[in-house]
Amino acid sequence: MEVNIQKRVLAKNESDADRNRAFFKEKQVFVLNMMSSPGSGKTEVLCRTLENLMPDIRVGVIVGDICTTNDADRLSVTGAKVTQINTDQFGGDCHLAAHLIESSARALGCDDLDLLIVENIGNLVCPAEFDIGEDARAVVLSVTEGEDKPLKYPLMFQVADAAILNKIDLLPYLDFDAALAVENMDKVHPGMPVFELSAKTGEGIEPWLFWLRTKGQLPLLNQRFRRGL
Repeated sequence: MEVNIQKRVLAKNESDADRNRAFFKEKQVFVLNMMSSPGSGKTEVLCRTLENLMPDIRVGVIVGDICTTNDADRLSVTGAKVTQINTDQFGGDCHLAAHLIESSARALGCDDLDLLIVENIGNLVCPAEFDIGEDARAVVLSVTEGEDKPLKYPLMFQVADAAILNKIDLLPYLDFDAALAVENMDKVHPGMPVFELSAKTGEGIEPWLFWLRTKGQLPLLNQRFRRGL
């Protein structure tokens, strides 16, 4: 019975995700699902990313957390359009489901966006299982975590289109083997690009930004005028 219920939940979510995909395609907005464990520095990566992309690229963010608006408040300072989803009212779900993204995206408004980033709830398990209608997924791992995280939670790294190894500014002070962490990511997802960077200092951010611009075919400001937006 439990397996059947889970299958029905995932089937319903897939239907909702397909509807989201159609909506985002109609609005010509690229959607990135950002996932990680708690404490990886995902919000700081997003803050640094937004600072470098805006105002040339118009960005909106949907932030998921069980409680608080702390991360949404930090991201709002960048000038991006930000909305918050708290799952404590739904029993404290550890992931964002497609129907929550649908209602939040429509409430946020996508007509004036080029890029919509979903900052998923900090968890390396559940968010990997739920399609939300995104165009790409990225996972953030920090050097304050274990090098074996990709081996312990392989699905998260298998479904990601790119990975970020964050907080490299701390490497001189930690017993962390960055090369081994990257090797483990390649074991579970061969060929996946891995961007080693520090969101705090900005070191290594450019290759990540180039990947995101290229993957999303994100326009510069003057290109928007040419397409009549």
